[in-house]
Amino acid sequence: MPTKPSLVLKRRLKADPEKVYEAWTRPEQMTRWWGVTDSPKPPIAETDLRVGGRFRVQFWDPKDEHHSVSGTYREVVPNRKLSFSWAWQSTPERESLVTIDLAPVNDGTLLTLTHEQFFSEKARDDHSVGWGMALDRLEALYT
Repeated sequence: MPTKPSLVLKRRLKADPEKVYEAWTRPEQMTRWWGVTDSPKPPIAETDLRVGGRFRVQFWDPKDEHHSVSGTYREVVPNRKLSFSWAWQSTPERESLVTIDLAPVNDGTLLTLTHEQFFSEKARDDHSVGWGMALDRLEALYT
């Protein structure tokens, strides 16, 4: 059986794991870095932070096109790890899996984002760009 595409991104953030965890789990923090720049509207985030709970993030691109992604939390380890399914509203049948690992380091946190089970290499490449921009905005919160 062929392996589905995946990606791994790492970032060192100048904040302790508790603050980074909050950025991933508190809607008012998530809206500070999810979505796209130059959006005509602020993003909207909703979370039910528990195994089996759901999250949803909505945002608008510069052309005012609506995007919505949601999933179900599969693993929740406060300040250390989150794992959740990931599906865009436009393609709900293409569910993938995201895992966020947070490790304390001398000057903050080493964040490892693993996104696996992509539908195609193009989907992986598009998400790599999107996650890269989002992580840039997350990193900027702590500089």
